[in-house]
Amino acid sequence: MKRIISMLLSGLLYFSAEGQTIATPRRLRCDFLLHADKVSSHGMDMNQSLVKAVNQEDSFQFVRIISPRPAFSWEVDSSIKKLTAFRVLVASSPGFLNSNHADFWDSKKKLSAGSKVLYAGKPLLPGKIYYWKVQAWNGTNVPSAFSTIASFYYDLPNPSDPFSHYPLAAAMQAPVLVTKQGNGNYFLDFGKDGFSQLFLHLTSEKNDSIWIEAAEALESAGQVSKAGGNIRYILRALFVKKGTHDYTIEWPENTKRNSRNPVLMPGYIGEVFPFRYVTIDNFKGLVDKKSVQRKIIFYPFDDSASYFNSSDTILNTIWDLCRYSIKATSFAGYYVDGDRERLPYEADALINQLSHYTVDAEYSMARRSMAFLLFHPTWPTEWSLQNVPLAWNDYQYTGDDRFLQKYYPELQKKILMPLAGENGLISTTTNKQTNDFLESIHMLKDFDGKHGLKDNVDWPQRSDYTGNEKEYKGETDGYVYSDYNAVINAWYYHSLKLMQKIALTLRKHADATFYEQKAKEVYQSFQQVFRDEQSGLIKDGDTTRHTSLHANMFALAFGLVPANDIPAVTSFIKTRKMACSVYGAQFLLEALYDAGQAEYALSLLNATTQRSWYNMIRAGSTITMEAWDKVYKPNLDLNHAWGAAPANIIVKKLMGVEPLTAGFETFRIKPQIATLRFAELKTTTIRGVVWVSWKRNVAGDRIEVSIPGGTTANIVLPFEPGKPHLLADGKRSSISPVNGFFTIKAVQAGKHVFVLRP
Repeated sequence: MKRIISMLLSGLLYFSAEGQTIATPRRLRCDFLLHADKVSSHGMDMNQSLVKAVNQEDSFQFVRIISPRPAFSWEVDSSIKKLTAFRVLVASSPGFLNSNHADFWDSKKKLSAGSKVLYAGKPLLPGKIYYWKVQAWNGTNVPSAFSTIASFYYDLPNPSDPFSHYPLAAAMQAPVLVTKQGNGNYFLDFGKDGFSQLFLHLTSEKNDSIWIEAAEALESAGQVSKAGGNIRYILRALFVKKGTHDYTIEWPENTKRNSRNPVLMPGYIGEVFPFRYVTIDNFKGLVDKKSVQRKIIFYPFDDSASYFNSSDTILNTIWDLCRYSIKATSFAGYYVDGDRERLPYEADALINQLSHYTVDAEYSMARRSMAFLLFHPTWPTEWSLQNVPLAWNDYQYTGDDRFLQKYYPELQKKILMPLAGENGLISTTTNKQTNDFLESIHMLKDFDGKHGLKDNVDWPQRSDYTGNEKEYKGETDGYVYSDYNAVINAWYYHSLKLMQKIALTLRKHADATFYEQKAKEVYQSFQQVFRDEQSGLIKDGDTTRHTSLHANMFALAFGLVPANDIPAVTSFIKTRKMACSVYGAQFLLEALYDAGQAEYALSLLNATTQRSWYNMIRAGSTITMEAWDKVYKPNLDLNHAWGAAPANIIVKKLMGVEPLTAGFETFRIKPQIATLRFAELKTTTIRGVVWVSWKRNVAGDRIEVSIPGGTTANIVLPFEPGKPHLLADGKRSSISPVNGFFTIKAVQAGKHVFVLRP
């Protein structure tokens, strides 16, 4: 009773005329930004109203909604099994909304099972703040009370940055360790690497000069690595004055990087440098945890949005590494390659996007990066093709088709159809890369003077370093390049299939039929050109019989391996182990889980070999590295998010949470935990939190799930001969396993318990 009274007082419950209750909508988003009214100054959160911030623009940063028809979305409590309608009110003053008056838009009661709508009221006026709230109706037509009021600032669209986004955020951090090493020398450890600024508060008995070192890595205990290069190290001199003073360490301009037109830090933040360790030399005063602070920069990130824990402590540390990597590398507000170039790359963005969506329900940074890449492409052939899955992922996770609508013509160009030969497959070496073609995909000469697309497969392609855990040099498993390459055409097929779905989404039915037919033609040609008739394996190219991990894993991941060949292909893949880069590992693991090879996939995720994520931790990195180890890429860096694939693989594949329809209205939970004794996951979607727990027991495996309000899920559980009986919410189920899995369809919102027992 106390809980109900408390909820009534806080407006969380509403009593209808019939006495029924329904929780109010919550976590309101404007253009998918959860905190559109957030105010900051130089990255730091300010307890300040949006009204005051707008009137003092030079002092504060805040979200600028630039869409003339912003999307409004919200979540509902998991007690609401089904949604049938909503009503949105938008006004120029919160006072209007307090009396349920909307002077800009009243949607009226709108029948819908969704929790998103595009603004359809009077034209919004630039430079104004608007206020909105929403109520919802459940499956029995019981309305909620209106939500709390949310607000946003509307501004004119920006042609160079077409999507609303947050300003960058910052947090002040003290070192976790301060060690006095000798007379005037101190060593400080901030615990994790981060793109940061450095501030000192020092008391000196005299005017003096001291030395400050900042570094990402250690040479030995208490000694920072000064090797330089891509593993960052910097030495700065500082003149300290007598008495107590504050000092800011200025980072110098990286002229080499800036000559390549990188993403620049905004003026309200300033330059950053990645470091974990700091040394102070020749300072005669006292240094403690209050003396040195760093200001770490990142895109706003909800640390409570995701959680994973299992019986495997190594897997848990890998999850923590990869999850933190997504936050730490968001410092530029775009998905960039790390510190070396600070440029978006399609391959980096694809893995970053998937991992960002699974560790935090944040979508604006991906959209900014996607729009940038359409007009600033990089040179690898298959990375151009990755613009299409980037766009499709955005739609699947948000349910918003505006990116698809806006950039549909550009996406059509990015599938590279003019490169197709008579066999229907594409090639970059058959004289089809004309100037007109390259201009159509915005492919201009890059900073090295290169021109045109080049097949990549994996990176680095060649290296003088082989190491003792792989057969070939480079990261392509000895891939033999031909005019027509299997990996590139696997991506081509995948993009055609997705373009068919995009065309259907946009109701371009003639286009959808066209892409469907093209995909069928490519599938047939792929089998004729690349399939080895004797073994069923996929050959690298049209003029070689060599078969690599990459040719087979990409074909398997994208549905190009006929069912009868899957056992042979998976068996071959398992002989190659981790013969790919940290980038390729994303698609290797996807292929394995989709082919039912969960146990082997887990053995790669939690491996402790040199070519493993655990090796990054063992090497001392706290952000995923660009490559498995220096042995395989001597000039690697320690801040590359494309190495963070487990952040999304653990969510999507090991715990099995993936959207089935756009915006997570329906989704799948298909855990494949293999030999883990228990595993628990929290991931936040646009519709709310999904929670999955699996605990093994001799008396029966217990799987618990929580499904967000207004959504449904298909629960797919592996069949085990020793535990053939399924109980669903305490009742014996009559569902029989198909292809090794029980599938419980259309499970409604709320908490559910499934048991697999002997």
